[in-house]
Amino acid sequence: QVQVVESGGGFVQAGGSLRLSCAASGRTFSIYGMGWFRQTPGKEREFVSAISWLDPNTYYADSVKGRFSISRDKDKNTVYLQMNSLKTEDTAVYYCAATRYDADYIRGYGYWGQGTQVTVSP
Repeated sequence: QVQVVESGGGFVQAGGSLRLSCAASGRTFSIYGMGWFRQTPGKEREFVSAISWLDPNTYYADSVKGRFSISRDKDKNTVYLQMNSLKTEDTAVYYCAATRYDADYIRGYGYWGQGTQVTVSP
């Protein structure tokens, strides 16, 4: 099994920045990719960004391209999501997830964190 724990959420004004972190533990050798998803009340969870564990490929939702940046520290089994130029519509619970499949195979994410709240005020 793989466990993932997010941190770094909080409150920020529109235009500001936040960095989320996600640490994986357990059978981390089985991880092929890690990603971030978000969810707001009444809506389905949506993909935000992902990164491959074995190569430098990164993936982003159109809504965050150019504003968010994902990176990883394999030695620490940690992935980061740097969020810049935040908008009120970025307000959501952000979930980190890990997958044993290709990072861009969205349905393959099977290990989920508890989520961290990000609130962007006007």
